Amino acid sequence: MTMRRLLAAAALLLGAAMWTPAIAAEGAVILMYHRFAEDEYPSTNIRLEQLDAHIEMLRSDDFNVVPLHEIIDAFESGTALPDRTVAITIDDAFRSIYEHAWPRFREAGFPFTVFVATELVDRGHANYMSWDQIRELHAAGVTIGNHSVSHPHMPDMDIVDVRREIVTAQNRFEQELGMRPDLFAYPYGEASGDIAELVRELGFRASFGQHSAVAFPAHDRHYLPRFALNETFGGMDRFTLIANARPMIMSDVSPADPTLRTMNPPPFGFTLDESLVDAPGLNCFAYAGGGQIDLTMQRLGPDRVEVRLAKAFPPGRARINCTMPADQGRWRWFGMQYYVPAR
Repeated sequence: MTMRRLLAAAALLLGAAMWTPAIAAEGAVILMYHRFAEDEYPSTNIRLEQLDAHIEMLRSDDFNVVPLHEIIDAFESGTALPDRTVAITIDDAFRSIYEHAWPRFREAGFPFTVFVATELVDRGHANYMSWDQIRELHAAGVTIGNHSVSHPHMPDMDIVDVRREIVTAQNRFEQELGMRPDLFAYPYGEASGDIAELVRELGFRASFGQHSAVAFPAHDRHYLPRFALNETFGGMDRFTLIANARPMIMSDVSPADPTLRTMNPPPFGFTLDESLVDAPGLNCFAYAGGGQIDLTMQRLGPDRVEVRLAKAFPPGRARINCTMPADQGRWRWFGMQYYVPAR
């Protein structure tokens, strides 16, 4: 079933009507790309015709494409962002960023951030940018972020080794670019409470996962969401939903730690903001191991939502996404990515 049909079915099943809260809290959509025109890697690639369609849509007057730092600035200062504010991020420093994405974003006047894992750049891997090319992007105003040295599964590592990965990459940026990034992206979007605390202690302003949600000021700034785009999930139906999405404002998400070491299936839940308590059409979906997992959802009192899965997540990454309709045919969207260690 397509994403559009899933969302439409959720609304119909719960008898949802379009609904606008009295107070609209502002947020921002953060997009995440990896490769461009690398057809042999469809799970991380975007075809150029898809990218061109994304850019054409974002160039309309409806959207406000800004540097990632501006979103963090607004969240820290409490400044409201314009509706449909979007930031663009790209992970892993593939050469196709330099060859295909940068010329297009530059022509459109779009700022973007590249999160660089330094080891393959240092090795001169043919499919990655060189330090000279990264310097060229940086000099032109592209934001460079830290993505570790070797792109490991960090929750499987000792925290001392995680620190080494991050600090060693910081030192390489200092040596090659004369700066130390203040933004970090978790490899594979995999984080844990301990790792997020380490990133905070190391002085990063914000860090980012790969879970689908619209970021809003009350989010933990060291596990901010991004919408991942690839050939399968980069079509215009889904991109239109994402770019126009609004935040689902909530608090007290449980479990808060995105790495599940004990309780699996997780007792997932959250508390809706009072402005959304009476909003109809809330629905949640769980995915792991390449398929959907059955779940039940219940409301405890007016604002607490609890979700129970029919079975445990298998080792690896898993997701829970929750949506509800908003005004003007738009959707509110919140999700979490969880990681289950193999051991």
